[in-house]
Amino acid sequence: MFGSLQDKLDKAIHTISGRGKITEINVAETVKEIRRALVDADVNYKIAKDLTKRVQDKALGQNVLTSITPGQLMTKIVRDELVDLMGKTQEGINLSGKPSVILIAGLQGSGKTTFSGKLAHYLKTKRNKKPLLVAGDVYRPAAIEQLKILGTQIGVEVYTEDGEKNPVTIAENGIKFAKTNHCDVVIVDTAGRLAVDEEMMREIKSVHQTVKPDETLFVVDSMTGQDAVNTAKSFNDVLNFDGVVLTKLDGDTRGGAALTIRSVVEKPIKFISTGEKPDSLDLFYPERMADRILGMGDVVSLVERAQEQFDEEEARKLNKKIAKNEFGFDDFLVQIHQIKKMGNVKDLMGMIPGVGKLTKNIDVNDDSFKHIEAIIQSMTPEERRRPSIIDMNRKKRIAKGSGRKPEDVNQLMKQFDQMGKMMKMMQGPQAKQLMQMMGKGMPKMF
Repeated sequence: MFGSLQDKLDKAIHTISGRGKITEINVAETVKEIRRALVDADVNYKIAKDLTKRVQDKALGQNVLTSITPGQLMTKIVRDELVDLMGKTQEGINLSGKPSVILIAGLQGSGKTTFSGKLAHYLKTKRNKKPLLVAGDVYRPAAIEQLKILGTQIGVEVYTEDGEKNPVTIAENGIKFAKTNHCDVVIVDTAGRLAVDEEMMREIKSVHQTVKPDETLFVVDSMTGQDAVNTAKSFNDVLNFDGVVLTKLDGDTRGGAALTIRSVVEKPIKFISTGEKPDSLDLFYPERMADRILGMGDVVSLVERAQEQFDEEEARKLNKKIAKNEFGFDDFLVQIHQIKKMGNVKDLMGMIPGVGKLTKNIDVNDDSFKHIEAIIQSMTPEERRRPSIIDMNRKKRIAKGSGRKPEDVNQLMKQFDQMGKMMKMMQGPQAKQLMQMMGKGMPKMF
C-alpha cells in the first residue's frame, strides 16, 4: 500500500535529516522533493503545491528542539498536513433508519458488489445487525450471481427479482422485504455506470430519490488515481453522496485518490478495502493512514485486528501451558491460524513501525506459513506435544514427510525454542514493564 509514495517521501525528508538546523535552503530542497513525490503519486498539482507551501511555512516558523532533529520535525509537519488533507477524523455511517438503507454507487469495475458483501459482513459481525443485500444491477447477470455467492459465504440473505429490469422497483421491493423479514439494514448494490452516460446517471438519481437512502457511498478503485477523483466529483454533483469507499488498496496504488478525494468532493472517506476476503474491510482513519504513508506503521489497527481474533478462554489455557513449560507445536499452529485470520501477512507487517520498509521488496504472503504447517503436520501427536523428544532421526523423518530439508526442521525448532523462551519471559515482571511502555507510547489504545 502506497509503497512508491512512501519511498519517495522518505527520501525527500532524508534530505533534511542529519542537518544541525532548519534553514530556508534545506527546507526549500526538502519541500521540492515532497511536492514531486506527491505529484508522482497522482496528487493534483495545485493540492500538492498548497500542501507543501503550508509545510514550508510551518517548518520555517519553528525552532528545532534539542530533543528532536530537523528530519523528525519535518516528518511531524508533513504527517499533520496529510491528516488534515484526508479529513482529520474517522467518520462512521448513518444507521438510524428502520431499516437503514445504504445505496452503493460507482464506476464499472470499481468493486461495488464485492464491497457490498464486505459491508454486510462488517455490519453483521461488528455492529450486530441483520443486513439484507439487494441485487440492483440489472445489466450484469454475473453481478447478481456474485452477490448470491457472497451472501452464502457470509450468511446474509440476498433479495433478487428474476426478469425485473427496473432497479427502482427492485430497490423498493427489497426494502419492503426487509421490513417484513425484520432486517435492520438494506444494502442496495447498483449497476456500474460512467459519469458521461446521462441515461445511466438519471437512472441512479431516480433510485436515490425514490428510496431516500440514509447513506449513499461512492466506491472508488484507488488504482485509477486522479481520474477517480474527477469521477467522484461528477457523481457527487448528481447524488450528493455521504462518503467514499476506496477499494483495491492492496494493489500497486500510487495514492493520489486517497490523498485528494476528500478535499475535492468535501466528503469523508469512510472505508478502505484490501483483498477479496469478506473481512478485508477497515474503517478509514486519516491519522493511521498518514502514519503508514510515512512508514511509521499502524500499531493501533494491528492491535484491533488481533483483538478480533482473541479468545479469552484460549489465552488462559495458553498462559497455563507457558507457565508449566508445556507450550507445544499444536499451540504454535493455533497461533499461526489466528495470525492468518487477521489478514494479508505483508499488510500486517506493514503496520509494525519500521518493518514495512524492510519487507517492501520481499514476497511475503499467506503461503509463507505453508512449509511451517507442513512440517508441524508431519510430526506425531506426541512430538507436537513434547518437542524435546525430536532427535536427528525424527527430524529426518519429519523433513521427508513434509517435503522439506532437515535443516528446515532444525530452523523451525530453533525459532520455536526462541519463541517459547520469549513467551516464558513475558509471564514475569517484564510483561508488566512492557505494557507500561506501550501505554506511554500509545495512550489512545487504553
